Amino acid sequence: MKSIRNHLSLIIALATILFTIQVYMIIDRSITAYETNLKNDYSIIIVTKKELKADLFKEIDKRIERAEEIQPDHVIKSLKGQMKAKNIELLKLTLPKFYRVHLDHYPTPDEISKINANLLKHPLITRVEDFAQNHDLVYKLLLLYKKVSTIFALVIFAVTTLLILKELKIWQLQHSERMSIMALFGAPIWLRSAVLYRLATVDAIIASLLINGAFFLLLQYQWIEQQLNTIGISIEIYTPLNDGLILTTIALSLSLLLATLVIMGHKEEV
Repeated sequence: MKSIRNHLSLIIALATILFTIQVYMIIDRSITAYETNLKNDYSIIIVTKKELKADLFKEIDKRIERAEEIQPDHVIKSLKGQMKAKNIELLKLTLPKFYRVHLDHYPTPDEISKINANLLKHPLITRVEDFAQNHDLVYKLLLLYKKVSTIFALVIFAVTTLLILKELKIWQLQHSERMSIMALFGAPIWLRSAVLYRLATVDAIIASLLINGAFFLLLQYQWIEQQLNTIGISIEIYTPLNDGLILTTIALSLSLLLATLVIMGHKEEV
């Protein structure tokens, strides 16, 4: 019964780490997808004295992906009936040119300031509206979300890793007599510690099967995708070939590494 409890403790600890890693990957993908959406939605409005070629904006700042002219037709249409046709044509000639500029990534507040400064250096650009206040708020919230999720994952990883080390040490103590006898007969350390490595390998495989199975079932219900789709985010929650392989590799590597540390630590004490 005690052996079963130790097995369960190790499996639960490994499963907790794998679950945390997969959730963190989902959060990271969600943030990346949200940043892409923000990048696509974010734009800078530029006012110029004369018409400029779209490629010129890319030359001013390499972070500018594309530029498009904003046609003032809807404004002019609203003035029809209030002004003479001749005056409207004259107004078209005297109106400044407006451009909407899109960037190749979602910028930081410092990058926006530099882009703004670079654009205003051009003699034909009279004004730049970068919506910095709204952008800064969204960017800070996004950055905070990243930091909180990272810290949360690291704390769980650290605490659970200590628990795994404790369980492996317990198993080592339970088999210490048999390991000592084998040492007297000249058995190498890897053979004496085979039971510990076997425990670490078997429990790691069981934990990875449980978590991979849980996320595979979750994938079938598509509940998380539906929740993310409501905020315009479309990502892969779990991929059996990619994520499954990553989780299994992490479980085996971590358990075998910790088992090796426990074995080496025991050797030093002797």
